[in-house]
Amino acid sequence: MMRLFIVTLLIMLNSGMALSAENPFKQVSISKPNPDKLWLRSHAAVVIDQGTEQVLYQKNANVVLPIASITKIMTAMVLIDAKLDMQEHITITRADKDTLRYSRSRLPVGSTLSRLGLLKMSLMASENRAASALARTYPGGTEAFIAAMNRKSQSLGMQQTHFSDSTGLVTENASTANDLAVLLKTAWQYPLIHAISGEAKDAVTLQGKNKSLEFFNTNRLLRRNHWQIGMSKTGYIKESGRCLVMQTTLSGRDLFIVLLNAQGKLSSYGDSGRIRRWLEKYASNQQAQLMK
Repeated sequence: MMRLFIVTLLIMLNSGMALSAENPFKQVSISKPNPDKLWLRSHAAVVIDQGTEQVLYQKNANVVLPIASITKIMTAMVLIDAKLDMQEHITITRADKDTLRYSRSRLPVGSTLSRLGLLKMSLMASENRAASALARTYPGGTEAFIAAMNRKSQSLGMQQTHFSDSTGLVTENASTANDLAVLLKTAWQYPLIHAISGEAKDAVTLQGKNKSLEFFNTNRLLRRNHWQIGMSKTGYIKESGRCLVMQTTLSGRDLFIVLLNAQGKLSSYGDSGRIRRWLEKYASNQQAQLMK
């Protein structure tokens, strides 16, 4: 796709200005689908019309919950803000191993790849060692990186958000659906983030091994032709349940969707389908009214 073709150019672009500290989304009186007609399994959710900034649906939107690997969107923003050399080679070390949950990794200790390659694997494959290495090699190290993540969230007005690591493996990384909607809106201003996270699959080159490592996006909706997704991230640890955030277009509307703490491996995808059908039914009813 064209998006992948321009990734190399996008790493040279500026990251964009931060938003104001106020929540930018609106409760307005524009005609919208009836939220009472939508039932979701996710414990917390928001659906926002990207164009009008109208809140179409919200559920427990200010409840603070662990966000797991949704964290990696903020990791990407802080990295891009630093304007580091994306082609610099970085080696995975023992310090990058997950000793908390012992999650699996496709990057053995000693693997070397570009910073851009690590960013791709972090955003698309949710590779924890990649996210750890990105923080570890930040100026000042991991501690400085985490501090930058929290400064960034506060500057955006994400007052109920806190980060303790760059991967999302710890339960202390927590936020609300409303705060994550702000995160999505901000991330949309970073062309490199949606160029990477909106792709279904990619590959990186492991230096010194003459080997290409192919990987897939953890959001399985990107492999379904009837979904048009511009940016996304999934997340899961036991405490967070299934999480999914994305920018997508449904029934002619550009949307930001946040789904948190769904129980069941496929529940967040089921909720995505329910949102889709809810909007399609509304659009169909609106069309029928115009035909009368």
